[in-house]
Amino acid sequence: MSNPRDPAFYALLAGSYARLLGRPLVPQAMPVAEEAAEWLYESAPFAVLAHNTDPDPLFIYGNKAAQRRFGYSWDEITQLPSRLSAEAPNREERQQFLARVQRLGYEAGYKGVRITQSGQRFMIEDATLWQLLDADGRLHGQAVVIPYTRDI
Repeated sequence: MSNPRDPAFYALLAGSYARLLGRPLVPQAMPVAEEAAEWLYESAPFAVLAHNTDPDPLFIYGNKAAQRRFGYSWDEITQLPSRLSAEAPNREERQQFLARVQRLGYEAGYKGVRITQSGQRFMIEDATLWQLLDADGRLHGQAVVIPYTRDI
């Protein structure tokens, strides 16, 4: 995806989140998709990442909060295999978490260790991961909201 403010992708993110979790991804005061997509990318106080369904999934979205926390630009993060967001010893735990989400549709309250581009470790806390399902039920990947992080 070349446009981080793409209203169609925003509709997939927000629509699948709302259907699975029963609440909106962005404040309800933003009914226009373009405005909400802009806010989510530029101003959201939480990180949002999404990866595709490739055998080794690549990130296809990372808002500015995610880019700052992980230390990647848009062009870098959207070429990164999502498994590289965790150190090798933590990848098995991450994979088990992703598998649970595939079975259940979403999981909330997750915490785990992640790593920046420069190698700094940090903890993500109270993360919610969900399946990116369109209105017809087709799977496009998975996405995560990371509201809290802390250095370790």
